[in-house]
Amino acid sequence: MVDYQEYLAFIYSALESLNKKQVTLSEDTELVGDIGLSSLEVMEFIEKIEDHFDISIPLNILPDVSTIGELAKKIHQLNL
Repeated sequence: MVDYQEYLAFIYSALESLNKKQVTLSEDTELVGDIGLSSLEVMEFIEKIEDHFDISIPLNILPDVSTIGELAKKIHQLNL
């Protein structure tokens, strides 16, 4: 089973190419507010996570997710 830290590490790694503002990534970094991801980039990013971990992330959780940490926690909770 994948743990929270593994999800977090993958998210950090996958965001490197999308981090145009070169923001220092942390659990409190906002995906849209700090990094500046567009809605399309968020969807492509979610797809990348799904493909990597072979999981399905329901789109209805996205309104509750704004930071990297929240995303990692939600994904971890979905797969417990």
